[in-house]
Amino acid sequence: MTKITVNPDCGNSPKMIFLKKFNIAFAKGSVDFLIESVTDTITWSIIGDKKIEGKEKFTEVLELMKTQLVSELIVHQIVSHGKAGAVNGVLKMQNGKTYAFSDFYEFNSAKGLKIKSIASYVIQI
Repeated sequence: MTKITVNPDCGNSPKMIFLKKFNIAFAKGSVDFLIESVTDTITWSIIGDKKIEGKEKFTEVLELMKTQLVSELIVHQIVSHGKAGAVNGVLKMQNGKTYAFSDFYEFNSAKGLKIKSIASYVIQI
């Protein structure tokens, strides 16, 4: 079971609540929710590692990543404004590794809840 800790200030707008759910789904390996939450032309840049383009490739990467089990997700901050959003926090893995992350999101529209692009900065700590 994945322990989830989210700063109480991380959820006072629909986009912030959505980003909270999106990150929890990522930590729990809920691939179906993640796939439903992105556009067909999703671009995910994992800075310094790789760039994933399109929903099919996004799905393939998520399926591979869900084997890496997360023991704890700590969300420090979620912000959103217009078509943009950001989340930062820490992932503690069951294999003992810990990663700090910052993800920057672009939505398909200011009112929409489909993610068009993600830029992820991840470092092992």
